[in-house]
Amino acid sequence: MKKLIYTFLILFSLSIAVTGCREENKTPEEKVEETIDEIGDDLEDASDDVDDAMDDVKEEIDEEIED
Repeated sequence: MKKLIYTFLILFSLSIAVTGCREENKTPEEKVEETIDEIGDDLEDASDDVDDAMDDVKEEIDEEIED
């Protein structure tokens, strides 16, 4: 009886793993939209980094002027 239960548990786990890990097929439009969104996010991050760097440079200049 235990072997039967273990067999069903293993088969159930295997079926969940196989069906749960499949990536759904995306249309070309969905792939393009996803890529554009990722590029937009990357640009926003880069813009924030540039703004932070500019603020750091301004602070350094202000410190040098005060000294």
